[in-house]
Amino acid sequence: MSNACHEFSRYAAEYGSRNVIQRLVAKKLVDSTVDRPRRILDLGCGNGTLYSLIDWEIERYVGIDFSASMLEYHPRSPNVELILGDFNDPTLFDTLKDEPFDHIYSASALQWADDLGAVLSNIARFNTPYSLAVFTAGTFKTLHECADVAPLLRSSEEVISIAEHHLDARFEVLHTTLEFDSVREMFRYIKRSGVSGGRRLLDVGRMKRLMEMYPLNYLEFEVVFIMSKSV
Repeated sequence: MSNACHEFSRYAAEYGSRNVIQRLVAKKLVDSTVDRPRRILDLGCGNGTLYSLIDWEIERYVGIDFSASMLEYHPRSPNVELILGDFNDPTLFDTLKDEPFDHIYSASALQWADDLGAVLSNIARFNTPYSLAVFTAGTFKTLHECADVAPLLRSSEEVISIAEHHLDARFEVLHTTLEFDSVREMFRYIKRSGVSGGRRLLDVGRMKRLMEMYPLNYLEFEVVFIMSKSV
């Protein structure tokens, strides 16, 4: 397992995107793919961030997401199939089990798996290379400490431990930060980006007090990358 701190720290206003971190994570997954898989499964494809970064010819791309509104913004193409589905539902994998995928991706979605072990077990059954990214408890670390609330996400150690039971993988833990012009912009990002899973950390009064006392001009993110050893 390797660690890299602030490998892609970025300034939010510079990019003008509410999903800048997710895009950087997806780019790392794509850039680290040595081969050029032609038949791809993307779990938690969202509005097509990962798909838009693929710069080689593909034969078939299957994107799965539980949000119909996100899928509406995903690029369309004759070789793209978008499925409204939830990787927490084991029947989803039953419908895909006969598909001959060359590679499975998941960027910024598996942290919301109800049973991460079950999802990774289903991924393993495809017996095909995979590149996965999971946000972990170090994300928003200082914010959680200041608010005195428990992290919403699993720790990086727990994610790796679960993955090791189901996958013969290599792991990388990355830490990065995203800077903001103001604390207000920072909290607006949290609400809109999807990194928090749409979950409210605090009521309005406590959130206001937290904004007044938050000591940093950036948010922290922690991501575990889970790669098949053949990648």
